[in-house]
Order: sequence, then structure tokens, then C-alpha cells
Amino acid sequence: MISPTDLELTVSAQAELVAVSRASFYYKPAMPSVEEVRLKHRIDELYTAYPFYGSRRLAAQLRREGETINRKRVQRYMREMGIEGIAPGPNLSKRNLRHRIYPYLLNGVVIKRNNQVWGIDITYIRLLAGWLYLVAILDWHSRFIIGWELSDTMEMGFVLRAVRAAFEVGVPEIFNSDQGSHFTSEAYLGLLKEAGTQVSMDSKGRALDNIFTERLWRTIKYEEVYLNDYDSPKAAQQGLERYMDFYNHQRLHQALNYQTPAEIYFG
Repeated sequence: MISPTDLELTVSAQAELVAVSRASFYYKPAMPSVEEVRLKHRIDELYTAYPFYGSRRLAAQLRREGETINRKRVQRYMREMGIEGIAPGPNLSKRNLRHRIYPYLLNGVVIKRNNQVWGIDITYIRLLAGWLYLVAILDWHSRFIIGWELSDTMEMGFVLRAVRAAFEVGVPEIFNSDQGSHFTSEAYLGLLKEAGTQVSMDSKGRALDNIFTERLWRTIKYEEVYLNDYDSPKAAQQGLERYMDFYNHQRLHQALNYQTPAEIYFG
């Protein structure tokens, strides 16, 4: 956000424009401890490899690795990271109970064409001394990444920006997400309703209902994030920009008969 001295806009007006709270303009986050960063990075690695692990198994695995950590702490870290296991358990990507939940529309659906189904999700991107959050929108037929955004907080704005940008490319028949608070919010659902797309949401505790996006996260992390120690948000942004372009336009997919997502989506 810009400084109020740079333009004749109040802080409240600037906050409204970028869909964040006024308080976040003044908030200076405390640096996480080295231990917290290290444990969250390891939880991310374990969850990426074993998305069916919930907090109980993750805590047990960490203790086997010599960490002194209980399940309650793992649950808190997972909640802050925006992840949850597939097995039934605490809803860590917790929704606002006043928000409406939509049914999962994709049981038995065969994906045959572009823009039939898009999936959206948020994942954790590690930095040397912290982390960021990545939201991405994926066309399930072509595996083309329609849009993405990085943020250093879980504020709503970066999700809305990604959706608006994606709708400049196309509009899906069905837009699928989990039941997290971002995707049950009035602001997000309002964009989808305005675009005329059907809303689909994963069953509670069923991360693999959004299987194509879960595979995308694994690919991005194994082929880009885990191979590079980003020392700043700028470095992460630049690295992911390069990788997203490679993924869409150069990376051959076996499931696409060794074509690229862009060849399928625009071909």
C-alpha cells in the first residue's frame, strides 16, 4: 500500500481499494522465530509429500524426527499456514459460520473441455526467514494456470485480485474451491455470481476433491520452491514468475500427450 503522503487518499480509502483492513496499514508484523520458521517449513514438506496426514500424524512424525512438539501446536501452525489433512479432523482452513457452503458438483464429472472446471486454492511458500502465501487458479482440462498472486498475509485482497485477473482470460462453467473462509466470503462469491459461474466446494476434510490443484502445488514446490532458497518476497515473486511461465508454455505434461498447458488451452 502507498503512503498517505504520496496521494490524496485517506488510509481508509486505500484499504478499501485493495480489500484489506485499515488496521493492516499500520501493522508491523513481528518476525517469526527461527524455530517457528523451521518447523513450518518441515510441516509444509511433510504435507506436500503426504496430504492425507492430519495434525496427529504430523505431530507424531515430527516427534520421531526429534522435535519437541505437541498436536495442539501443529494444529495452530497448520491453521496459520492455511492447510489441513484429508482425513476428518479439525477444520483448519476454517470458514466463517455465517458464510454459505455450496455442494461439491464434480462427483462423476468427466472433464472434456477448457473452462469447464477451474480450481482455486492457497498454499504456503517458504522463504529463508519466513513465508508467503500463493493463490492460483487452474483450468482442470488443460492444466493451464489462469492466474496467481503472492501475499505476505492471508488478507482477502490477493484472492480477489487473482479471480478478477482470471476472469479477464475466461469464465469457467464450474469454479471449485475448499470451504475456507476466503472462498465462502461474500466478496469472493459475489465475483463468481457476477461472472455467472457455478460454485462448487470440496467436501469437508476432502483436500483431494481439488486433486489437480493439489498436484500443481506438489509440482511447483518440488520443481521450483524447494530448489531455491528465496531470501526475500521479491526473489520469490521473480522465481515463481519464471516458473509459472515455464509451466504454462514449456513444460510437457504426460497427461496432455506431452503437450504444454498453453497449447491445449489456446490451441
